[in-house]
Amino acid sequence: MLHEILLSLSGHQSPLLRNDFTQFKAQEVLSPPERELLKTAGHLSDLHCKLISHTAQISASHPSVICRAVSTAIKSIHLAAFQRKILEVEDGILRKDAALVGAYNIVPLTAVVGEFSGWTRRLEWLWELAQFMLGDGGRKAPPCRAAALIDRLRNELQTGYADIGETALSLVRVAETAWLKQISAWVLYGRIPVLGEGDFFIREDRDDERGYSIDPTLLPSFVTPHTASSMLFIGTSLNRVRAENSADPSSSDLANLSSPLQDLSSLTFPLSSPMFSRAITSIRLTLSRTTLQKLLPLSKVLEMLQLFRDFFLLGRGEFALALTQQADEKIRSRWKRADNLAYEKRDGLSTVVIKEGEVAAALSRTWAVLGSMQGEHAEEDEGLELARDLLRLELTTKPKAAASSSTPTATTKARSKSDAGQRVSDKLVATPFRNLLFSVPVVLTLQVPPPLDLFLSASDLETYTAINAYLLSIRRAHLRLTDLWKISSLRRHHLAPPRPPYSGTRGGMAKTRTLRERYAARASAMRGPWSTSSAAIFFLAETESYLQVEVVEGLWEHFHSWVSAGSGGGGATGGQDSSNTPSNETGTTTTTTRRQQHDPQTLASAHRRYLSALVRRLLLTRTGTGTTGAGAAVFAEPLHALLLHVDRLAALVGRLDGVWRALDLEADEGVVDAFSNLDAEERDVRNALRDAETRVKRAVEQAIGALRALSADPAFLAELEGEGEDGEEGEGGGEEYSGDARGGGEKDSAAANDKSRDEGGGNVSISQGEGEGGGRYRPRRIGGVDRLLMKLDFGVWFSNTDRRNDYDDGFVGDGF
Repeated sequence: MLHEILLSLSGHQSPLLRNDFTQFKAQEVLSPPERELLKTAGHLSDLHCKLISHTAQISASHPSVICRAVSTAIKSIHLAAFQRKILEVEDGILRKDAALVGAYNIVPLTAVVGEFSGWTRRLEWLWELAQFMLGDGGRKAPPCRAAALIDRLRNELQTGYADIGETALSLVRVAETAWLKQISAWVLYGRIPVLGEGDFFIREDRDDERGYSIDPTLLPSFVTPHTASSMLFIGTSLNRVRAENSADPSSSDLANLSSPLQDLSSLTFPLSSPMFSRAITSIRLTLSRTTLQKLLPLSKVLEMLQLFRDFFLLGRGEFALALTQQADEKIRSRWKRADNLAYEKRDGLSTVVIKEGEVAAALSRTWAVLGSMQGEHAEEDEGLELARDLLRLELTTKPKAAASSSTPTATTKARSKSDAGQRVSDKLVATPFRNLLFSVPVVLTLQVPPPLDLFLSASDLETYTAINAYLLSIRRAHLRLTDLWKISSLRRHHLAPPRPPYSGTRGGMAKTRTLRERYAARASAMRGPWSTSSAAIFFLAETESYLQVEVVEGLWEHFHSWVSAGSGGGGATGGQDSSNTPSNETGTTTTTTRRQQHDPQTLASAHRRYLSALVRRLLLTRTGTGTTGAGAAVFAEPLHALLLHVDRLAALVGRLDGVWRALDLEADEGVVDAFSNLDAEERDVRNALRDAETRVKRAVEQAIGALRALSADPAFLAELEGEGEDGEEGEGGGEEYSGDARGGGEKDSAAANDKSRDEGGGNVSISQGEGEGGGRYRPRRIGGVDRLLMKLDFGVWFSNTDRRNDYDDGFVGDGF
């Protein structure tokens, strides 16, 4: 009987332990305690047999390599230990060990079964784990993934049972070792592991600009999003390096793996989230120092950032001026061409709608104008040449991201949640400023050349194009209004009164009187448009000055200083390591300066924070976090309406000038157009002009009201403080400023320590925690909306909005 019990415990089928001991004959043969002991042994035998079967199935067919490794460890470690225990019991019986064999060579069943008392809970736990890995044999749930298994094993370490904790710890070591081997293939060689590819958290993704994307559902819980992003960056960078060195792979720095291997081999199990993150960061920084610094030198980064500043953020004002002029000229030429066509040859709006080739041609003429501004003997402008090669002006019909009709999967939802806070372009308002330049959706864009795409993403480019359309629209409206003063016939008497001696004659005096009456009437009619245009120019000029000088220039200088400073020290001259090296020629000691630049991922993270701060300070983000005003463009919408009304006002003034010129020709020279009624057209234009004045005035009032509402909105002020934002964890985490939204106050002690430097001239505000021991970029605090509102105080200009006689009398407020 003992032999049968031991064989059954070893995993062999035995009728002795599987009979129904509740039958009448069994009750006669076995006592109740013996039946219970045999039930316990039968339970252990059953668990052992099922574990042998399930682990063999998992090891042979499970799609996850980590699950296979854990299943093999269960069989080779724990079930083997159970088998050894059976052999030890058998050996003790044969040796007549007093612990098992009593008097007269009697072996108590209690002693035999008691030797396996510590295995019941352990085998039951292993059986539950095997069922979890197999997913109930595929009947109720799919097989588990590696991330879920690792998380379950790590949670089981906290059960409180010592034997379960030891078993779980041994399996955690196996699972995390296998998972770390997959990670090593990616972070050391840039290759997705061949075995277990479907279980790896990084997938090939053709829709992603980098070619790979992260599936957060396949990430163990101890891996932070920032660490996962670092691993994605490392692998994609290695792929890029391999592509660059495909001709001579042996020359690549990828062969030097001693430092990364040492970082990974120094990890202890179970893996600690901070230690693992530190090891990945060390590998990333090593890769940046040895390989990526050659692939992406600081000069290329600064060159591209300067291009964005000059052309997308309108740092070169002549570019915005030339592009606006070429766009207006193209629109005018299309309308003139449409007017010259016979009616039967016109095809709806096809004769006036701008096409792709004409948009590109307008940019080409803009480059020609900028080149002519340099002069014949001017030095070559490298920035202009780079922009000429990279920038493109394109028609766009990009749909809203939220308009997708497809149902998102769980993976898509998880990925979207993981990416939240990293895509600055998702927070931009949807107001179509891109429609104002050519009256069709047109954006300024470029194809980011490699290897600059290591730190510049498609989302960053979308943000730059949105900012460019926004700033260019304001500049264009400002230029259109100021160009009205270039129409000499509206500002001066034209034609001039007759000269002597004809002016002294009766006919000359009558001519002079007629002209003066005409000019007086027209000057009176233009008082309203001139005053409205002056007020709108003041609003646009002050708004543009605030956005360009205080916001764009302030943030740009600070970010540029941080990038140029490298990764060491604070201030614009930080990041330099001085070392004394002997001079071979003179024998003296000279001091050399070495600057370690930020690694590409640190640059990308800082660049996102810079853009995030920029779009918030430019009032381009969606505001409002509650049910009221959620996703509303508080300032952008009235500003967009104002720009539309300004376009209409400028067009009507130009049309009125054309009508008056035709009337002058008809009255003075007798040139009559039989197909037009100039008097009726003049009345229509003047009525439309009065309506445009009213709309411009109301739009300015609404825009200023929106600014006042923003200045008093706690949610908006919290956004400017960086609160409520989806910050990044780890080294790239959070957004911090060096002052509050209205120019006063400090957020924390670190910001207080940097206040004097920020006020002194825009030095870099740096804190520890990012990059190679250097400072984490924190956008500096700049003036808030209140500073702009102080300049836009129009007095009583808006106090009599409904008084129509104000326009007839040429009413102008206290400020004019």
